[in-house]
Amino acid sequence: MVIFDEPTSSLTERETNLLFDMIGRLRGEGLGIVYISHRMEEIFRLCDRVTVLRDGRYVATKPVAETNMRDLIGMMIGRDISDLFRKAPAPIGDTLLEVNGLSKHGLLRDITFSVRRGEIVGVAGLVGAGRTELARALFGDLAIDGGEIRIDGKAVPPGHTPRTAILAGIGLVPEDRKEQGLVTGLSVRQNISMPMLKSLSRLSVLSRRKEHRLAESYVKKLAIKTPSVEQKATFLSGGNQQRVVIAKWLATQPKLLIVDEPTRGVDIGAKSEIHSLLCDLARDGMAIMMISSDLPEVLAMSDRVLVMRKGRIAADIPASDATQEVIMHYATGQEASLAPAVSARLH
Repeated sequence: MVIFDEPTSSLTERETNLLFDMIGRLRGEGLGIVYISHRMEEIFRLCDRVTVLRDGRYVATKPVAETNMRDLIGMMIGRDISDLFRKAPAPIGDTLLEVNGLSKHGLLRDITFSVRRGEIVGVAGLVGAGRTELARALFGDLAIDGGEIRIDGKAVPPGHTPRTAILAGIGLVPEDRKEQGLVTGLSVRQNISMPMLKSLSRLSVLSRRKEHRLAESYVKKLAIKTPSVEQKATFLSGGNQQRVVIAKWLATQPKLLIVDEPTRGVDIGAKSEIHSLLCDLARDGMAIMMISSDLPEVLAMSDRVLVMRKGRIAADIPASDATQEVIMHYATGQEASLAPAVSARLH
């Protein structure tokens, strides 16, 4: 028997197909396969039977041929869901973020775009297109060679760093929560308060009472499932770890929240709740940039989609014109093959 636990979480489509061919060969040789995945389409493509767990408890086992996506998701989250990914309407306000000519040699070229209050702007593109590098540059974690970043009309100063980004009102939920977003050996309380230590201290002495109160409030607000705020982050589920990372940046009260692969490696229930949270934040007037490799997620959650290719923005597509086909045409440099009517609207 071979157990596969989320084997495609960081694979390209071609690599995924090669893996599936290998699994088919193993199955043909008589091996038993246990395949654990949050990607529902993989379950229906590979498996004979599916077992659903929820909150550490057994829910049901069914032949794959006798169930469907909607029923499976309903069992996983404990309720019927008519539309898993859908951005709730939010009033779009004035421009919050302006980026002009942002460049980094070999990584980013002449990046220009804006994001308004209440708007969720999706960022799509192939692996290596520059999506994460753009997020890092905006957050001051990647030094830029040229260009300008403005928040609320004010230019972010030269020598932009994460410290100046936080002061300007930018928060970043990074792509890899365990390596970049959390200190897994520390408690939920310590992780949430990490960017706020100065404001929680007096004469350089941290107020444990204020820190505890802050952590408790965000555990409640984001429905983080943990025995207490003293629980170490390493013992939380992937979805709850992601909520802790989001809580850490919400505690700084950002004007712009950048989320890079916000639902990677979390279960379908946590994914739905994270989407709902992002919608609530947008409705409250926060500007949000959502970087994702999951095109259905990008299409359903975005007011506009920026498509990146080779370190540049290849297209800025309104939600009404965005489809998987259109996004992939721009991401692969084949925009000339788009229908003339669509191409004319986007140019």
